[in-house]
Amino acid sequence: MIRWGMIGCGNVTEKKSAPAFNKIPHSRLVAVGSRTPEKAREYAKRNGIPAWYGDPMDVISDPEVDIVYVATPPGSHPEYALRTLGEGKPVYIEKPMARTWEECERINRKAAEKGIPVFVAYYRRALEYFLRVKEIIDDGKLGRVLCVHMQQYFPARPEDHDRENPPWRVIPEISGGGYFHDVGCHALDIVFYLLGDPTGSRGMKTNIAGIYEPEDTLSAIVALPQDVILTASWSFVVPDALAKDLVEITGEKGRLRFSVFGFDLIVHFDGKQEVTHTIGQPEHIQMPLISTIVSQLRGTGSCPSTGRTAAVTSKVMDEILSGD
Repeated sequence: MIRWGMIGCGNVTEKKSAPAFNKIPHSRLVAVGSRTPEKAREYAKRNGIPAWYGDPMDVISDPEVDIVYVATPPGSHPEYALRTLGEGKPVYIEKPMARTWEECERINRKAAEKGIPVFVAYYRRALEYFLRVKEIIDDGKLGRVLCVHMQQYFPARPEDHDRENPPWRVIPEISGGGYFHDVGCHALDIVFYLLGDPTGSRGMKTNIAGIYEPEDTLSAIVALPQDVILTASWSFVVPDALAKDLVEITGEKGRLRFSVFGFDLIVHFDGKQEVTHTIGQPEHIQMPLISTIVSQLRGTGSCPSTGRTAAVTSKVMDEILSGD
């Protein structure tokens, strides 16, 4: 039995992750902690979790906990991850792994020193939708990949306009930047999983709308293996009617289109006709990835999203934001 402790009681845990711990064979959520004791207590009571703590460090030191899930904003990830590794326990960290590549590397160095695995919640790597995309590419149905283009355009959220109390995702000290850290990381990570680790990147950023401090619009060029170039753009302030979520991969034999967040039709054009694939998301979207973590800890499988793979994504984000 893999016994989980969870730090953080935010919305991401309500449906995406926490219920999965008790639905996966040989897995159980046994403790939850928050810096707000009332939140931890209420969460534990509502979800039937045996132990709760008002100090997250107590989750880490609980002898009944085998692995810690860090479900807090990125600014606190290094503190909790390093403490967990110091206790000799694996850690599963929400994405992005940390605010910067250097923070990721601090965690990875500690993990290497202790010989303990680190996992990161880039859960698209385990979803059937993206595994089908990968299958089409790996089976050679596109032939040699020639180029990749990605567009991620989203409207501003109502809470973004609250200058007195902005959401934590647009407070760089907490999140690492703006919505690019929260959304762009998923998009980049899945492309790297599908096509291989990048060999270089550069980008430009700007703040067009001026409704919060960090960037709201970005473009990037990323070099992928075999001389493939990814061009990508993000905007988090477009009108609702102009929202867009598209990745297009063009090869010598055809073209493949899919989305990162919308689970839209996967459309494969082989040069003559289009073949579509409809695959939805599971009830608990992190459950397939968490299953791979349980399998790895039990010695029966491996997880595709690790501290090392996640650090690659953070490094590229740093390079894009630096504008070099």
